[in-house]
Amino acid sequence: MKSALFVWGGWDGHEPKQCVDVMAPVVEKEGFEVEISDTMDVYLDEEKMKSLSVVVPCWTMGEISGEQWGGLNAALRSGVGIAGWHGGMGDSFRQNADYQFMVGGQWVAHPGGIVEYEVNITKPEDPMVAGLSDFQMKSEQYYMHVDPSNDVLATATFTGEHCHWIDGCVMPMVWKRMWDQGRVFYTALGHVASDFDVPELLEIVKRGMQWASRD
Repeated sequence: MKSALFVWGGWDGHEPKQCVDVMAPVVEKEGFEVEISDTMDVYLDEEKMKSLSVVVPCWTMGEISGEQWGGLNAALRSGVGIAGWHGGMGDSFRQNADYQFMVGGQWVAHPGGIVEYEVNITKPEDPMVAGLSDFQMKSEQYYMHVDPSNDVLATATFTGEHCHWIDGCVMPMVWKRMWDQGRVFYTALGHVASDFDVPELLEIVKRGMQWASRD
């Protein structure tokens, strides 16, 4: 049986526990054995970590110790997957450049706060987004520094209404990549738990967790 470890904490504004409470039952229904932790000390258990299929972090900002990152990094590089969303994965541990390298991006701004925007599927042949159409979000629209090696599956375009100098900028919203032997899935969507009421987002994250999980 596949196993998923959800680890939540950090800034409460991103509703980390509530988001995990939404997504954990989704992967349970897909046949995963799910464990939920509210401490990153779980990363110190080498045997547990290397037995997992996928880690699902939901921890905005905060700090990760060298030992905690070492445990997570070793598991991922051995083939354990990682899958996450928004600030729970893309704005974690701002002082840890290696972590950001693994994710493939880092949040830097969300002009206008909560705004309406369209998410565009850019690689419709990929199984992670196959059959899905472009869809609307009313949420934070992340502006990120992103790795050019990411395999981008969906984007969103800034209008310039709140920052005129980025008018027309096309920003990756969903991507996948590798970290040594581990698969990495990330979406910039998912600011709060209610964002997962958007069926396309829920489906993408579900598929992303499945894809990232070690066979």
